[in-house]
Amino acid sequence: MDDSKLKLGNSLVAATRLLRCIERRFDSDNDFKQRYISFMREYQELGHMMIIPPAEIDVDWSKSYYLPHHGVIKEDSTTTKLRVVYDGSSATTTGASLNDILLDTPNINADLFEILLRFRTYPIVFIADIEKMYRQVLVHHDDTDYMRIVWRDSPDKPIQHFRLLTVTYGLKNSGFLAMAALHKARSRNIPKQ
Repeated sequence: MDDSKLKLGNSLVAATRLLRCIERRFDSDNDFKQRYISFMREYQELGHMMIIPPAEIDVDWSKSYYLPHHGVIKEDSTTTKLRVVYDGSSATTTGASLNDILLDTPNINADLFEILLRFRTYPIVFIADIEKMYRQVLVHHDDTDYMRIVWRDSPDKPIQHFRLLTVTYGLKNSGFLAMAALHKARSRNIPKQ
């Protein structure tokens, strides 16, 4: 996309439209509804998102972005059967999306071949999974207006506006941010020999 067109426009309309589509699905799939509500409730209880005060809702469209969201079900998952995914590629009224204006980031994941070689180096190998890895990394407050969502757990209630406070799925730099935070944390905890 031409750099002169990389200006965010209104993203609230698309985010609200998708929320209403999700609510229609809730009417026909109670299990999906309960899982989705539970996921979003946990998101808020863990402090991974916060309600935007009414006085802060109206800002210049170029200085905020509403992420449409939808649920992805993975029945074979041992932890979370439903994950809410945010769409940073949803176009605003200018045609640009948040992913369009985010910088491209390098892949800093370890090379698979290098990882396999490490298995041959030591007699015992430990592996681990970081629970909610992306959500362990806080986003600077100045950037959270670009990670807004609309949500309500019932169509009978008014739509609420939230800011996501942690790295989230759906943004093109999320993997880089999570891995960079892990590298930084690991480098601080390595004892000097």
